[in-house]
Amino acid sequence: MNKMQEFLSSIDSVRKKEIPISVIERAKIALLDYLGVTLAGYKEQQTKVDCLVENFGPRGGDVFPIGIAVPLSINNAVFLNGLNGHALDFDDGTNAGIIHLGSPIFSVLLPLAQKYPINGRKLLEAAVIGYETSFMMARSIQPTHKLRGYHATGTCGLLGIAMASAIALDFCSVKLKNAFSTAAVSATGTLKVLEDSSELKPYNVAKTALLGLIAIQMAIAGFDTPNDPLSGFNGFLGQMYGSDEVEFVPPLLNGTYAMEKAYIKPYAACRYTHPSIDIAKDLRKKRLLQTNQISEVVIKTYSLAVKNHDHTDIKGAASGKMSIPYNFAVAYLSGETGLNAFTPEYLDNVEIKELTRKIIVLENDEMTAAFPEKTYATVEMTCADGEILKGISELPKGEPENPLSLTEVIEKFLGLAQYGGKTKEEASKIVEAVFDIENDIKPLQALLRQ
Repeated sequence: MNKMQEFLSSIDSVRKKEIPISVIERAKIALLDYLGVTLAGYKEQQTKVDCLVENFGPRGGDVFPIGIAVPLSINNAVFLNGLNGHALDFDDGTNAGIIHLGSPIFSVLLPLAQKYPINGRKLLEAAVIGYETSFMMARSIQPTHKLRGYHATGTCGLLGIAMASAIALDFCSVKLKNAFSTAAVSATGTLKVLEDSSELKPYNVAKTALLGLIAIQMAIAGFDTPNDPLSGFNGFLGQMYGSDEVEFVPPLLNGTYAMEKAYIKPYAACRYTHPSIDIAKDLRKKRLLQTNQISEVVIKTYSLAVKNHDHTDIKGAASGKMSIPYNFAVAYLSGETGLNAFTPEYLDNVEIKELTRKIIVLENDEMTAAFPEKTYATVEMTCADGEILKGISELPKGEPENPLSLTEVIEKFLGLAQYGGKTKEEASKIVEAVFDIENDIKPLQALLRQ
C-alpha cells in the first residue's frame, strides 16, 4: 500500500460510518459562520473585487458567488468565494492543524451545488469528510509544514476540497483518486503573504478553491494522474514536510470529527492573537488606564504565535489583524474586537499606536510544549504607579472546550450579514434556510444571490 492508498484508506474508513446527527448539526453551524464572514468579506474589499470581476472579461455564467448578484463562470465564482471567505481572517479553523478548514471547502461546495444536483444533506456530509481530510493531513505534518514556510489552508485545504467535492458528486474510485492526485500535485501556499502591508493572505484560499475545482474538472475530463503523488522527493510530503516518512494521525483523532474540533472565532483577527485579546478584555474590566499610565506590557505565548505576529509597526488592516501587540492594545483601550478595530479610527489612533509600541511578545518554553493541547498566553502590564496587572488564557473563546453558544454564533452571523448588505429580515431568513438545508437547499441559494 503506497502513501496515497494509506491516506485514502483511512478517510474511506470514516466515509463508511454513519455521521452522527450532532456532527451534521455542527456542520450547519460551520456553514452559517462561513456565509457570514464571506458576505462581510465581499463588502470589506468590494471595490477591488468588483475590479477583478471586470477584468475577468465578458460577464456570463450560471453560478452566483456568495453575496454577488452577478452570475459568473463556476471557476470565477469559487475564486471569489475563497477570496472573500478569508478576507477578514474571521473564518473557522483548528490550532492543532494550524489550518482554516471551512473557507476552502465551502467556497467550492456551494457553487458545485448550483451547477450539479447536490442536495443539502449530501453537501453537509461532504463538508464533514472534507474537514477530516484537511485536518488529518495538516495534523500529520504540522508544525514542520509551517516552519518550512507553508500555509496549510492553501496546501492541506486543497486535499479537503478534492475529497469533499468528489463525495458530493458521487465520484467512482478512479475519479476520486484522480481528483485527489491532481490536487496533491497542485498544492501551494506561502506564508510570505503575511509580510509587510500584504493583503494576499486570502489569495491563498482563493487560488486553493480554484485549484480544487480544477482538480475535479480534470478528473471529470478523464485525465489520468500519478498513482502516489504523496511519496518521493518530488511528492506532496517531500515538498511540504521534507520527507515522505510521515506517520499519519488516525482519522477521528481522540474520538471526534475534525468538524467538532474547529474553533469559531469571536474576534476578527488571527487566532494567535485571541488569547491576548481575552486577557485584554479582562484587564480592561479590572482597571482601565490611559497609555501614559502604562510603562510596559509583556505578553508570553507559544513559539508559533510569535513569528509574524509580534510586530508593532502596523501597516494597515491586514497587518493589524496579524499583530498580537495591536490587538491587545485596541481591545484594552477601546474594547473593540470586531471589524471596527481595523478601521482608520483605531489604526491611526495615537494612544493605541503608542501602547502597541510598548508591548513585547516573548516565547515561553512551557507554553510551546503545551501546544496544541492548550494555546496559552500570559500578560504582565506594568503600570506607572508600580502596580503590575496580570492575566492568563489557556483556551481562548471559541474553542470546542470553550465554545460560542448557538445564540452567539447566530448573533455573529447576523452582524456580519448586515454589514455585508443584507437586511436583518434577509439575514434571519438565511439562518432559517441553513438549518433547514437538509430538506431543501434552493431557498438558501435564492437568498444568497439576492
